[in-house]
Amino acid sequence: MEPADRPRSSSPRELEDRQLVSRLVERDQEALAELYDRHASMLLALAQRVLGSREEAEEVVQEALLQVWSQATRYDPDRSSVSTWMVLITRSRAIDRLRNRKVIERTTVAVQREETTTHASPAGVGAVLRYERGLRLRRELDRLPEEQRDVLERAFFQGMTQREIAERTGIPLGTVKTRTLLAMKKLRAALQSDLEALL
Repeated sequence: MEPADRPRSSSPRELEDRQLVSRLVERDQEALAELYDRHASMLLALAQRVLGSREEAEEVVQEALLQVWSQATRYDPDRSSVSTWMVLITRSRAIDRLRNRKVIERTTVAVQREETTTHASPAGVGAVLRYERGLRLRRELDRLPEEQRDVLERAFFQGMTQREIAERTGIPLGTVKTRTLLAMKKLRAALQSDLEALL
């Protein structure tokens, strides 16, 4: 084979990424934590650029990593690098979130117009919906295993980062990330029907 015909060699970092994805196929949770450490800042910047919201961007990155975890067997190294694959997943998730946000905004406007004609308070309707969603979320949180519920409550109600949670509790950072991902996945599955009903 002539030198010009040789396939381009992968960088050491890319080879390491591929090894991590191979470990995901074997359901190695620490591999997911390592991929998070390697790529989270880049993915977060991308999602925030699309959504304009740090909070939503963080949620999208968590969703993207769950998809990477669940679809690791679909990764094809001949089609893209691991980082490109993760970027495409994150971008798709962010765009979906943006579209859903617009649907919710349009629905809210339509409901407010309808409620105005029947002399109902749009603010009151919104408050009731937020209260009901809060109750559903609390019920589902209470059903999570204690160790998963603890990391979510620290993150969402106390505003702690995953690194702060690890330092405060003495739990390895990778374990904190894994528990967060698993808890988010369970919550999303449990609340999916409620979200669809609200939309």
